[in-house]
Amino acid sequence: MQIIIVTTIVIALVGVIVGAGLVYTGNKFHVEVDEREAAVREVLPGNNCGACGFAGCDAMAAAIAKGEAPVNGCPVGGAPVAKQIGEIMGTSADAAERRVAFVRCKGSCEVTHNQGNYIGINDCRAAALSGINVTECDYGCMGFGTCAQVCPQDAINVVDGVAVVNRARCVGCGLCVKACPKHLIELVPESKRVIVQCSNRDKGPMVKKVCKAGCIGCGICQKQCAFDAIHVADNLAAVNYENCVQCGRCVSKCPAKVITEPESVSD
Repeated sequence: MQIIIVTTIVIALVGVIVGAGLVYTGNKFHVEVDEREAAVREVLPGNNCGACGFAGCDAMAAAIAKGEAPVNGCPVGGAPVAKQIGEIMGTSADAAERRVAFVRCKGSCEVTHNQGNYIGINDCRAAALSGINVTECDYGCMGFGTCAQVCPQDAINVVDGVAVVNRARCVGCGLCVKACPKHLIELVPESKRVIVQCSNRDKGPMVKKVCKAGCIGCGICQKQCAFDAIHVADNLAAVNYENCVQCGRCVSKCPAKVITEPESVSD
């Protein structure tokens, strides 16, 4: 009986000591949690895509709470999320315009041809590492759909050998931009639909040999623009989205029809 009593007392003392130690440790290493951080994290979409420049939504929320990131820094959430975070942080949320992915290639099977058969891993990056260009155009979409595979929103499909973005589904996370070995995909402001759908920097005659829909660098678009919004550099036209007013003059005058019509970009 005496042994049982002694054992009970020892266990009780050990419990008290351990409990006191836990309380002391908890107080000593206690980290204050900013309630705003938790509230911001609740508002963020939870994609953990890294498009904001942080490792994930948790890191983004912590940065916003500390004032190290803007309240409109989440490209996926856009203006609605920025507004909610602004209310939490007590600051204005001048949200940047939502951006969507765009594939700068129009080289479908109808306008260009394969120059050989690639036998290997069905992945654009693997094919690029092999040094093989599937189509005649060295700059064109390889068509294996690596961008579609990494898209968390199922917003990209390969149609006639070229990746095509569904703008309504795209959240602008940028994962496809990082995945494309040819650097054909860019994020553009959602309202801007006058875009050069080509990446070929060769001279015009060479472009026409490999793709009927390629930019020939003629400069007609640049001459037609009254807003200094499109220029030809390295034989390729490019749009300055800040200056572009979507007048469509460059679209109508482009002989190669490689500048997209505003209504031609699929939703």
